[in-house]
Amino acid sequence: MKRFSTALFFFGAVLLPVLLTAKPASTQPAAAPAKPLAAPSPRGAACHNGLSFDRFLADLKQQAVAAGVSQRAIAEAAPDMVYDQGIVNRDRGQRVFGQVFAEFAGRMAASYRMQQGQARIKTYAAAFARAEKEYGVPPPVVAAFWGLESDFGANMGNLPTLRSLVSLAYDCRRAQMFANETIAALKIIDRGDLTPAEMVGSWAGELGQTQFLPTRYFDYAVDYDGDGHRDLLRSPEDVIGSTANYIANGLKWRRSEPWLEEVRVALNLAAGFPWDQADLAIQLPRSKWAQLGVTYADGRTLPNDDLPASLLLPMGRMGPAFLAYANFAAYTEWNNSLIYSITAGYLATRISGAPPMHRPATPVAQLPFAELRELQQLLVRSGFAVGKIDGVMGQQSRSAIKAMQIKYGLPADSWPSVELLVRMRGPRAQPPPPGAAAVR
Repeated sequence: MKRFSTALFFFGAVLLPVLLTAKPASTQPAAAPAKPLAAPSPRGAACHNGLSFDRFLADLKQQAVAAGVSQRAIAEAAPDMVYDQGIVNRDRGQRVFGQVFAEFAGRMAASYRMQQGQARIKTYAAAFARAEKEYGVPPPVVAAFWGLESDFGANMGNLPTLRSLVSLAYDCRRAQMFANETIAALKIIDRGDLTPAEMVGSWAGELGQTQFLPTRYFDYAVDYDGDGHRDLLRSPEDVIGSTANYIANGLKWRRSEPWLEEVRVALNLAAGFPWDQADLAIQLPRSKWAQLGVTYADGRTLPNDDLPASLLLPMGRMGPAFLAYANFAAYTEWNNSLIYSITAGYLATRISGAPPMHRPATPVAQLPFAELRELQQLLVRSGFAVGKIDGVMGQQSRSAIKAMQIKYGLPADSWPSVELLVRMRGPRAQPPPPGAAAVR
């Protein structure tokens, strides 16, 4: 499900931060969760007017009752609603790091996930067919999220959900969000879908095989196996139906429309191509992209129609290219990292039978971390706001890079290049050291 990312929604071609929620590395079923232990009460949180955790929790329970949660459900959940400083530490210690698309997609959209996705579609053909008929979401789209989020249920996390939620609700960073998630979790218990003991998942409170936040679970989970419960931890049918329901009704999927297709820019036209148009915020008809020299990856001509699409260059003009359609918005709503979103869309195309992504003919140069930070510093000196100078090319850095590429007459593909760094260093500055990392 949608990550608790501090990353912005990144448009266009850019090196993006990917926030990974900690999950067990093993593909074996998760061990039983450790029993919650009462932690020393933290200091009164400033955002709660200095209330102790116990007082805060009492108020939160009252809010739950006002929202319709029964006293029975609250009593059942009470033993698990304890503070855990370790959860708060994990949230505050999320690692943000730069990772190029080829590396991330190569690992996350690996062949085994494609094959397992295809196998799940065959095994649960009836549920997938029903979901596509009812919600209009193709089976590969559901299967791709299923594989990326938990390896089809193998890695869902093993921490008590309620403990995570109340701890993060008491912390001031996103207090209201997690207060709402706690109340939603109590509603799930009250509805009879899961018991408190069964609520086990990631440290951030996500549940089930496609990692739904409790609010999403309560709003979009459906009973697809007919047992009277909405069980996204153990019922593949419920997972399929619920995920399709959320994509269709929560993320506004458009029935019978594409989501992502790999393309390429004709080499004989690349020199004069308007690279600044490669941006998720810019949509052109496919007929216009065809006029500009964009073809399918295998060289076939794009349809001469008015279907709007954005050109995405996750590694700049020298890397892979994709056309993203209106349905791609569902991916960026699911997870606001563009690298994750493109990877999820690409994996869905692979599961549906598309060939592997074309690799660059030559390695794509990637600036080392120190040079990425230096580029950000130079952008700041030129008057641009880039956010934190951390070597991660977010939306503000990307926009600044494009503006400077236009200024210097360089291809404006928003990729942090050696050429731009040399120009910004000035005529008397030394060029960057040789050996900038190259990725294929």
